[in-house]
Amino acid sequence: MNADELPALRDELEAHGLWANKGLGQHFLLDLNITRRIARAAGDIAGKPVIEVGPGPGGLTRALLEVGADPLIVIEKDARFLPLLEPLNQWSGGRLHIVQGDALEADEAELLARFAPNAARAAIVSNLPYNVGTPLLVKWLKAGPWRGEMTLMFQKEVAQRIVAKPGTDAYGRLAVLAQARCEARLEFTVPARAFTPPPKVASAIVRLTDRQDAYPDLAALERVTAAAFGQRRKMLRAALRSLCPEPEALLRRAGLEPTARAEEIGQAGFRALADAWRGT
Repeated sequence: MNADELPALRDELEAHGLWANKGLGQHFLLDLNITRRIARAAGDIAGKPVIEVGPGPGGLTRALLEVGADPLIVIEKDARFLPLLEPLNQWSGGRLHIVQGDALEADEAELLARFAPNAARAAIVSNLPYNVGTPLLVKWLKAGPWRGEMTLMFQKEVAQRIVAKPGTDAYGRLAVLAQARCEARLEFTVPARAFTPPPKVASAIVRLTDRQDAYPDLAALERVTAAAFGQRRKMLRAALRSLCPEPEALLRRAGLEPTARAEEIGQAGFRALADAWRGT
């Protein structure tokens, strides 16, 4: 199967009179060389269930079908693109399943049970709409056992925040939450000029694979990191006052210095802090 045999995406968009909706954070990736590279970054997905969010005209969809995703479940909010996606189902031999709706509200476990009833897990591979990338990631970090490895495109700045290490400017809540569940690696960047229309910033692909020692209570981590990074330049004994009336006692139970700042605390420290807070 070769996606080069399909009509060019740019021609398809022009034939249907379609344009990107800025309100939905749409920027089309039409270069099949790049979409193929994203599909390869997802690893061996041939014969395996894959979920894609925001396929738009189907550039990445074509690449995922080309490498053998089976089934490929795509969730598209913008109904204008359904006529461009539907022919791909026949081309792929029925492996494509199109769901119109908001991915933030989608029940992925139900979709997997419907379209791949014999599969336990699904990978997620997506060029995420800029305006919902972070909330979708947090949703999937909290997901149950149905969620497999994730290969996701974000704005480059967001991608850097996901993979950031303590002590760096990009380190914050998103890094702590993502790395509590996954090993996060930045695969490659994509320049703004590769998109139609070009966004104002570059993008980057992040690969997230499950940690064996994943922290179980992401909600607790959300609470403590919200307080700690809410005033990131303050010492923790001051920043955590919004979390509990005696922050220094909480920090002592977690084995952390009250004079430390959030940006200095690694994964183990935040886990200890969340455990201590849960016990209060």
